[in-house]
Amino acid sequence: MIDFSGTAVEVAPLLLGAVIAHDSPEGRVGVRLTEVEAYLGDGLDPGSHAFRGRTRRNASMYGEPGRLYTYFTYGMHVCANVVCSPAGEASAVLLRAGEVVEGHELARSRRPTSRSDIDFARGPALLVKALGIALSDDGADLGTPPFSFAPADQRASGIATSLRTGVSGDGGRPPFAWRFFLEGDPTVSPYKRHPKLAAG
Repeated sequence: MIDFSGTAVEVAPLLLGAVIAHDSPEGRVGVRLTEVEAYLGDGLDPGSHAFRGRTRRNASMYGEPGRLYTYFTYGMHVCANVVCSPAGEASAVLLRAGEVVEGHELARSRRPTSRSDIDFARGPALLVKALGIALSDDGADLGTPPFSFAPADQRASGIATSLRTGVSGDGGRPPFAWRFFLEGDPTVSPYKRHPKLAAG
């Protein structure tokens, strides 16, 4: 089992190949994680929601490890993170992409505009939509129904790293190259440099 009490940077690569599943009245969907990003906080990570400390929005980042931190972004999407580190320390891993391994028909109904099955959970907002995670799932325990978490049988091979996607300022620069993904996996989302970072 993965020890979520480590920092997000330590936990993030261990999540690759793990399966997160969510049961709902419509059925069950499971996603094998292929891409994640690590975020710290409290003055340590300028790309993090918790860089300037605790707020109502990021409170779950300071909660018990192994729980979800969900948030609303761009006025239309929900994204989900796995909380890491001991309670009181801000640390979380953004779930960026994965492969649907269970509940394909339900995932397809939630993602009707997908061009193929590999696109069902190819991006953080799309992954959340495929799994049926809601903003109200903030703080939910991944080990307690309706969620379940199964670590990979063995540590994934072919792990690559890069700058984090769409992060501006110092948080998007090489000292924070905390995007971890399975190199060559078709479900990994394309890297997108933040326009302000490119201009800088």
